[in-house]
Amino acid sequence: MKFLHAADIHLDSPLSGLGFYEDASADILRTATREAFSNLVNEAIEENVDFLVIAGDLYDGNWKDYNTGYYFCREMGKLNKVGIPVYLLFGNHDAENEMSKKLLLPPNVHQFETRKPTTFRIEEIKVALHGRSFKEAATTENLAVNYPDPVPGWFNIGVLHTALEGNAMHATYAPCSLAELNAKKYDYWALGHVHEHAILKTDPWIVFSGNIQGRNIRETGPHGVVLVTADETQILSVERVFVDVLRWSHVKVDASEVNTLTEVAQLVGREFEHIVSANTEGKHMSARITISGKTNAHGELFGMESQLRAEILGQAAAIGNNKLWIEKVRVETLPKTKVEDIKSRSDAIADLQALLEEAPNDESLLQNLSEQLKQLVGKAPIELQESVPDFKIVRNNNIEEIVKSVSPGLIAYLAKMS
Repeated sequence: MKFLHAADIHLDSPLSGLGFYEDASADILRTATREAFSNLVNEAIEENVDFLVIAGDLYDGNWKDYNTGYYFCREMGKLNKVGIPVYLLFGNHDAENEMSKKLLLPPNVHQFETRKPTTFRIEEIKVALHGRSFKEAATTENLAVNYPDPVPGWFNIGVLHTALEGNAMHATYAPCSLAELNAKKYDYWALGHVHEHAILKTDPWIVFSGNIQGRNIRETGPHGVVLVTADETQILSVERVFVDVLRWSHVKVDASEVNTLTEVAQLVGREFEHIVSANTEGKHMSARITISGKTNAHGELFGMESQLRAEILGQAAAIGNNKLWIEKVRVETLPKTKVEDIKSRSDAIADLQALLEEAPNDESLLQNLSEQLKQLVGKAPIELQESVPDFKIVRNNNIEEIVKSVSPGLIAYLAKMS
């Protein structure tokens, strides 16, 4: 017996973090979750699984129009034609109160009820699936505690959308403990809500499949579903199957040993070569670049983020074969030049450094800077005002924070230019 365990599909939810960049394909951003789900359906057919379990958040909220529903019906129709049933549980994003639009689904799709736990039995292979869908998006009660006892002599699967207790990274919907799941004496728990794949226990198996497509830089690495194989007495294997179409990665570059912006870009390019060579599956890739370290290039990088990004995009274009996109470039370098070295110069740069050291304590200067910067920020497009961290700092009147962060780079830049 084989089945696929999937969760957190978030159909038609766009990828975030790439929308402002012309080098990112609009089609991929818009259709990545659909393509990943189609890959999942194809995998179910190729593996000839006995059934598919979806443990919540098939949708990402109410549909904008019926196209999302039409697409899902079409994919389910493919499984219906080859006799693969689907057991569908709804989570916080597609809870009953979140969805005003609905369509009649093909007969192979079985939906867990919201009022009480539902048990579906597959007689020919003696499998029982127990689950309860969310009625309200903010379901904070323990749903698992009322799941029924296992069917004696059958293979029992618990389907649950939950953060479990103690998972601070995710909203605490339908909280429960591993001990409570273990006490049910099921053979396998198919969990959803947590987007990272995790095998929490193997006796019984308690598994988060993870989401099928990473949607932002916080969801790096490969994503997919879980293929479970079992016989009459035990689970034989629990394997990950990757169905994603784009992968996110965080590339950290140490610039300690280079001296110029050009050399930093070349260093990033060498990292790209490693990423592309490792991408044997030919996936689309999106990378965030963080450049750090005490470096002689710090002064040249100051205020040159746009030029650096352009250089890095050029490296990506030359190496990535149109499949490598840059989500963001962050410069977190520090100057190698020490404060004492600048002071010993006894020139205008040393005087400026002394002025900047006192600036955080000069209320008149900070007030003047605040007024001028607020005027500048006020003229910026609204999308920049919401996305640029320093703009938020200006609006919150934390000018002292900006002065402290900018001063080392400004001094390093002027010192390098002089």
